Amino acid sequence: MIPNQHLLLFILCFCLVNTAFIAATEDDNNERKPYIVYMGEATESFHVEAAKNHHNLLSTVIGDESKAREVKIYSYGKNINGFVARLFPHEAEKLSREEGVVSVFKNTQRQLHTTRSWDFLGLVESKYKRSVAIESNIIVGVLDTGIDVDSPSFDDKGVGPPPAKWKGKCVTGNNFTRCNNKVIGAKYFHLDQEGLPDGKGDSPADYDGHGTHTSSTIAGISISSASLFGIANGTARGGVPSARIATYKVCWQSGCTDMDMLAAFDEAISDGVDVISISIGGASLPFFEDPIAIGAFHAMKKGILTMCSAGNNGPGLFTVSNLAPWVMTVAANSLDRKFETVVKLGNGLTASGISLNGFSPREKMYPLTSGSLASNLSAGGYGEPSTCESGTLGEDKVMGKVVYCEAGREEGGNGGQGQDHVVRSLKGAGVIVQLLQPTDMATSTLIAGSYVFFEDGTKISEYINSTKNPQAVIFKTKTIKMVAPSIASFSARGPQRISPNILKPDISAPGLNILAAYSKLASVTGYSDDNRKTLFSIMSGTSMACPHAAAAAAYVKSFHPDWSPAAIKSALMTTATPMRIKGNEAELSYGSGQINPRRAIHPGLVFDITEDAYLRFLCKEGYNSTSIGLLIGGKKNNTTKTEYNCENFRRGLGSDGINYPSMHKQVSSTGTKVSEVFYRSVRNVGYGPSNYVAKVWVPKGLKVEVVPKAMSFEKPGEKKNFKVMIDGVWDETMKGIVSASVEWDDSRGHLVRSPILLFRSDNNY
Repeated sequence: MIPNQHLLLFILCFCLVNTAFIAATEDDNNERKPYIVYMGEATESFHVEAAKNHHNLLSTVIGDESKAREVKIYSYGKNINGFVARLFPHEAEKLSREEGVVSVFKNTQRQLHTTRSWDFLGLVESKYKRSVAIESNIIVGVLDTGIDVDSPSFDDKGVGPPPAKWKGKCVTGNNFTRCNNKVIGAKYFHLDQEGLPDGKGDSPADYDGHGTHTSSTIAGISISSASLFGIANGTARGGVPSARIATYKVCWQSGCTDMDMLAAFDEAISDGVDVISISIGGASLPFFEDPIAIGAFHAMKKGILTMCSAGNNGPGLFTVSNLAPWVMTVAANSLDRKFETVVKLGNGLTASGISLNGFSPREKMYPLTSGSLASNLSAGGYGEPSTCESGTLGEDKVMGKVVYCEAGREEGGNGGQGQDHVVRSLKGAGVIVQLLQPTDMATSTLIAGSYVFFEDGTKISEYINSTKNPQAVIFKTKTIKMVAPSIASFSARGPQRISPNILKPDISAPGLNILAAYSKLASVTGYSDDNRKTLFSIMSGTSMACPHAAAAAAYVKSFHPDWSPAAIKSALMTTATPMRIKGNEAELSYGSGQINPRRAIHPGLVFDITEDAYLRFLCKEGYNSTSIGLLIGGKKNNTTKTEYNCENFRRGLGSDGINYPSMHKQVSSTGTKVSEVFYRSVRNVGYGPSNYVAKVWVPKGLKVEVVPKAMSFEKPGEKKNFKVMIDGVWDETMKGIVSASVEWDDSRGHLVRSPILLFRSDNNY
């Protein structure tokens, strides 16, 4: 989710961090900081001795047994072998050289990255096929801000007991006294106990609303007449409304730490979840230093698919996060509706703004002023009244009026106080905010408010200055139809930098202006003095897209319980609906296209990837044999060691070295010749004999050849290999990106589509 009211605070903190970098670095050398020591796979017999082994290793490095006990924070040991300790940089560096250690990295903070959405995706409640009995046996683990189990979306009336495979617990705490047969488990992770988070104590309770929103998008039951103060009224439900939720609270007011997320993964894998949804992200890091990549790898080994948000730093290129090939990375797209908040001026002119304004006007017109005219600053005073900065306006000039605020450096800032908060504090009637850039994301306002495009704002300003008695009225937000889907402006784009030949994001799903359940403990706008409560709220972000994809994965798994995580991911990618978005960079924003859950349950063919295939890929990517050996359980019972030598295994073939459903290559910026080859293997998951023919879509100047051009399958489970060869000359008209695709068609309704994307970085990127 994108918290609009905290943007300026974020920018301020960013600047302070950068200007104080040298001093901070010196402080780090003199102060112990939490580090994660990752040691690979924990075997079943090992986890009992994990804490002892970790303590012994730490004691050896520090040289003081009692100090080692003092600085160790937590031991992982169920599925992930490792621990967290407060270390000096030199101690961390020394630990990284110890036998059995894969990586040592600082614990960092990461950030959190529906009435209509499921109908929009084709899952019309009265029409789509469901396997309710199997669906109710599926458990989705959600790593987020917690959950409000009392939300109507999680009512367990008529729901049977948890599946027998469930091994988790319900941990209670402040404002969280129970689980039920819908939310079958709840745990929280706040390993760094230096002060209680949020000032409210540790518990799985959701004080933010984000976790409740994502969880209900996945598995909320049907609730009629759901809305945010009457906006987007309809029936709210999850994609798999019979599935169970297990919540793992890893995010607090300060963010989501690496150590907490890794602990949650370790627990969730053992608890028996089938799918993991994690709408969290941060800087792109090598896989062995990325807690989400590490946790998701160990989940994959146990047959669990992890769905991750792509991030909200778009629309620039190279912004996508959560890059490991064993996770599914989800971009955010729009629905076929948008929210419009109309402003009418006293001269009859209107402007169509965007917001989530639940306030209906009580008067036909209100006095209208601007921040400049409402200033209470003398010449040389601090702040910018034209943008309605906090402390710059006079209450006597604002009270009872609608205030127009010009575009500032960013909207919704003012040191954590948006213009709506500033105007309300001065008893204003409403606020109109000019946008520097157009936006597709609607945000809730504390009072009647609308965000208008730059040109409309200029006209409003001209009107105010042209009359002695300017007036305006802001109408309640209404829902209107629009053409969809399109990629949300904030959704992060590829290409990526960690594994350059894997196309990320993998897929897109609805993530713009999504209505879903909300926590009774959370503020509607994020302001602490906003006392309004709502059962449902509208939120935007790739955070909202991720649970849609997680629900789609659970839906596919309900029909194919024995499919591997890679097979489910392949089914979702190859059956996705291609998006008709203009521009050379389109596939860098949405990957294979928008999820199509109904088609995904019958994909025809799947690209499967085994654990060994991932390891061969890692060898090709340059990861060393020792680290990979530990990743798969290099030490057992701390006595015998299992060796893994990349030289003894054939590395992944072709341009990317992995059997991925999409095909991608970042090519040299100096050459003009294009020559790439991709090796692929598919498994027949249809019901009987079938014949597939390859169809190629390719731009002028490029040749794409598929060998063989046809494949015949006699029975389910049969595998076939093919290769895709690309040749041509990089023409000036191609710019930086070449887009093509291969479709396997059996003329019986199966279209297995793989996008092909070549990217050439030059001075323009």
